[in-house]
Amino acid sequence: MSTEQPKAPEAQPAAQPQAGAPVELTVQDLGVLRSIIDVASQRGAFKANEMEAVGKTYNKLDTFLQQVQKAEEEAKKANEATKEESKGDK
Repeated sequence: MSTEQPKAPEAQPAAQPQAGAPVELTVQDLGVLRSIIDVASQRGAFKANEMEAVGKTYNKLDTFLQQVQKAEEEAKKANEATKEESKGDK
């Protein structure tokens, strides 16, 4: 029986935003947050009365990221189909 815990993604040094520059949050950042929530919950970092809010937030984040991934895959397929059509026209 393995008790190996999933590893959280290694943190990369964040670029320091310039004064007045908007703070950016990327899809990759959201994926890291999803992993952090997963690891923290497995390690018992949340109290029982916090689990509902954590779970709902995790589910919303996971659903959003799945939708983004699906949209990216569809866009990639559409782009590849367009390239194939343009090669056939030559």
